[in-house]
Amino acid sequence: MLDPKLLRENTAEVANRLAKRGFNFDVATFEHLENQRKTLQVRAQELQNKRNVSSKAIGEAKAKGLDIVPMREEVNQLGEELKQVEVALALVQQQLHDFCAGLPNLPHPSVPEGLTEEENVEVRVGGTPPVFSFTPKDHVDLGAKNKGMNFEVAAKLTGSRFVVLQGQLARLQRALAQFMLDIHTQEHGYTEVYVPYIVNKHSLFGTGQLPKFAEDLFALDTDQGYYLIPTAEVSVTNFVRDEIVPASSLPLKFVCHSTCFRSEAGSYGRDMRGMIRQHQFEKVELVQLVLPEQSLEALEALTGHAEVILKRLGLPYRAVEHCAGDLSPSAAKSYDLEVWLPSQQCYREISSCSNCEDYQARRMQARYRHPTTNKPELLHTLNGSGLAVGRTLVAIMENFQDEKGNIHLPEALWAYTGGVRVIGEE
Repeated sequence: MLDPKLLRENTAEVANRLAKRGFNFDVATFEHLENQRKTLQVRAQELQNKRNVSSKAIGEAKAKGLDIVPMREEVNQLGEELKQVEVALALVQQQLHDFCAGLPNLPHPSVPEGLTEEENVEVRVGGTPPVFSFTPKDHVDLGAKNKGMNFEVAAKLTGSRFVVLQGQLARLQRALAQFMLDIHTQEHGYTEVYVPYIVNKHSLFGTGQLPKFAEDLFALDTDQGYYLIPTAEVSVTNFVRDEIVPASSLPLKFVCHSTCFRSEAGSYGRDMRGMIRQHQFEKVELVQLVLPEQSLEALEALTGHAEVILKRLGLPYRAVEHCAGDLSPSAAKSYDLEVWLPSQQCYREISSCSNCEDYQARRMQARYRHPTTNKPELLHTLNGSGLAVGRTLVAIMENFQDEKGNIHLPEALWAYTGGVRVIGEE
């Protein structure tokens, strides 16, 4: 959430910055609710003071033997009015909270202007897309040829947009996750964690999935308000919800391999085929919790950590910076890493790395104790895929195929695949 003080004191500035991301900040509604809150809060304080003064006067009158019945009636009336005002104030405060909970983060001043992903800015390119002497197959046809990717069985088991991997492709997915975890823990300084795949609504609110993205979540039919995680970012970032951590413990860097679940409401087109956009997929997630003055540098580092995986695997990719209008609601600044897919002749997202600054921290009340003032301050949160495992598998299959439909595995994975270097018959 945004800083309430900033909203109150710099309403026009907030409206202008949100407009850069194509969001219309309803200033009139905010100011109406804020004025109601102020009026009711002042009235509640006045009534409380009057009641306190009258109650003291009753004690003094009683000590003097005076008639206190009229005074008690006045105190009772003040109490009743105070209750009504407090109920009205609580309602307005909830309305104001709900209104503010729907506001996205402010884009960082360095974020490029623009409203659509077509206006994102290419930052750098890694590797060169392969040139084939034959028409390359997509991963669905390659998976069928190698008898390791079965969408029909998955549809029978569950429904559309699921897959069954088997044999060497199943092993390749496991190898990729292990490879990523090893790089991030052994070389990049992340602590590996394993988390629940089921979270409560408070965790989803903390990272910004609720209330805005409720339709994209899989809600469990229980009384506890449980949901399947759309990303391990939710579980891991909420480690510090309602906590005050020592400044000396920051940065905290976690890596987590998990299954993710998304309803993908509204998606369609070419992504309906194959593994590009599924209801269930694997991801290795990077999360950093840092001091505010370190978050911009941390975003560059985190993005670089994800890039290392692509470089080690020899996959052609590019890094793009999101324009303001293409930022996710929680992000102040983001980069996407996009891998080349020969079957689509374009780059597709394989990682999104974001600096959320204090937006998520305020929702979670995640703080650190400032070493100078000793006061609790909001920390900054960052997250990114390092990488999406399924899309990495797809990219390897398509970029490293040969004319016969064999898949030549990157050398970096040989130790993780039991020495298997080629999937299929050479």
